Amino acid sequence: MDDQQSFETYNPWTVVNVVFEHLADVGLHPTFGAGGHPGEAAADLLRALGITPDNQGDARVSLDIQHTLAQMRAHQLPES
Repeated sequence: MDDQQSFETYNPWTVVNVVFEHLADVGLHPTFGAGGHPGEAAADLLRALGITPDNQGDARVSLDIQHTLAQMRAHQLPES
């Protein structure tokens, strides 16, 4: 990819929704992420299409942030 070319990001869940709707419209019954959280599989699909996944809307990111903030609060504001 040319250095001057900008990178596009996309929410993986949007792609999942579009793909699932298309498959359902043609009579298929897709399952996605049967082995765990489907977000990484959706992100892999985007990467295969040359799109950088955006973790906006990924609940795992929010949980990680909340966990980190709780650790910081516990360290900085220990209970007496």
